[in-house]
Amino acid sequence: MRDSVAPSVRPTSLVVVGTGLIGTSVALAARRRGVPVTLLDTDPTAVAVAVARGAGRPVNPDDPPADLAVVAVPPDALPEALRRAQERGLARAYTDVTSVKASIVDAVRSVADPTTVVLGHPMAGRERSGPAAASAELFAGRTWALCPLDDTRPEALAVVRGLVELCGARPVLLSPVAHDRAVALVSHVPRLVAGAMAAALARASVADLQLAGPGVRDVTRIAAADVGLWSQILAHNAAEVAAVAAAVAEDLRQVAMALAADPPDLATVSALLRAGQEGRAALDRAQNGGCEVGELVAIGEGGENRVRN
Repeated sequence: MRDSVAPSVRPTSLVVVGTGLIGTSVALAARRRGVPVTLLDTDPTAVAVAVARGAGRPVNPDDPPADLAVVAVPPDALPEALRRAQERGLARAYTDVTSVKASIVDAVRSVADPTTVVLGHPMAGRERSGPAAASAELFAGRTWALCPLDDTRPEALAVVRGLVELCGARPVLLSPVAHDRAVALVSHVPRLVAGAMAAALARASVADLQLAGPGVRDVTRIAAADVGLWSQILAHNAAEVAAVAAAVAEDLRQVAMALAADPPDLATVSALLRAGQEGRAALDRAQNGGCEVGELVAIGEGGENRVRN
């Protein structure tokens, strides 16, 4: 982790590679702040929808390099998409938006110039996909993980930070390994838990489902997210996800055994419910800690420290 970080620099031009939910949302946020954006995707229909939404215009072969390229593609496609973007000279700096980091570092290094790359992950999304679901407000108030490589140039990190601030998000600087460990807990396993609960609903009768209130809809909302994309994400972070999922499964197993006992072991059940209250309170405290847009939070081996620029 770097001891000092250059001040952020707002990009004056942007190219977005991949006009899905995240890429188009980045483009819309940039356009709202007056930044010119060009768009590139292997699917011309996706580009057309993004253009119609006001996200920018298609890339032209004679466009000069942009300040920053956002490569918004699934993790399996990232190394090749990044290689092609650099080969074309689309920008002076590059970032991505994938939900995994450690597993792609070596692949990125093998095909791209790492000095211009800042791996990134905005902690925002929706259960719907595609440019039609995009929103300029998607990142407002959210954290945005930044994982520069050891040889990433400071000016590349500065312009990516500028994009994060432009989108209204809070940058968090951490290593790829620390990123994957954290998102296994706060993102990847919640998707699995939502899927497991929704799978139980699929086995229920219509009469039972008609009784459902907002609670079960809240718990299962993200179960509707794209299966193909999430299968890639979970495969790239398999070990970290497996460890967290096993711990959650063990908690549920113990509660199931406690409830099956005669009489039920309510002390075990209450202990888990209280731990859940404490965990939710810890989440609220962590996310209401007063971080401001433009304030970089660097997470290293010693915990958290803030870097203001």
